[in-house]
Amino acid sequence: MLISEIMTRDVETVAPDASLQKAAEVMEARDVGSLPVCDGRRLIGAITDRDIVVRGVAAGLSPVDTLVQECMTPDIVYAFEDEEADAVLNRMKTLQIRRLAILDRGKSLVGIVALGDIATEPRAAALRSVGAAVAEISEPSRPKN
Repeated sequence: MLISEIMTRDVETVAPDASLQKAAEVMEARDVGSLPVCDGRRLIGAITDRDIVVRGVAAGLSPVDTLVQECMTPDIVYAFEDEEADAVLNRMKTLQIRRLAILDRGKSLVGIVALGDIATEPRAAALRSVGAAVAEISEPSRPKN
């Protein structure tokens, strides 16, 4: 099964020159905690609600005046839409990430896949590593000393 058969295609994005406030408004409206950052359809990074709080607000930056590109994570991990779902799931497990941007071979954003998308897809139940990935990715992190 290809990851394109499981991914969400209707992905809201944010531009790198949008304000942190605008990104937060989009997250609130879509009830999501992260957004791909795109220049047109080309993926250049991601921003999370945590990025806004920790890299922005906690650092004393104005959410109105600070741009997404100042707090986003550049060079995020992605998969291609024609990759096998099992391989993508293994990558998510190895990297302990819950969501992954999906690109076409021209490197334009075409979707996003979340661990929950794979776990709840009836046809994905046959993937050998779904349970192991869910358990490993969901393992609580340990506090830093």
